Amino acid sequence: MTRGNQREVDRQRGQARKQQGKQKDDGLTPEQRRERDAKALQEKAAKKAAQAGGGGASDSKNKGNSKK
Repeated sequence: MTRGNQREVDRQRGQARKQQGKQKDDGLTPEQRRERDAKALQEKAAKKAAQAGGGGASDSKNKGNSKK
């Protein structure tokens, strides 16, 4: 029975991982979380669009694709 200690150590590590995962819980329902994330993505996209509109040269995806 040389693996007995290994199993016990693994159980302790598993419990520690479960406790770390619980800290991420923000108390929101999945629908609320979806709405929060969607709002954050919209704000991020708007910020990036405003930045691209002002700078223009920083957008590497559209180099040479300007339509006249």
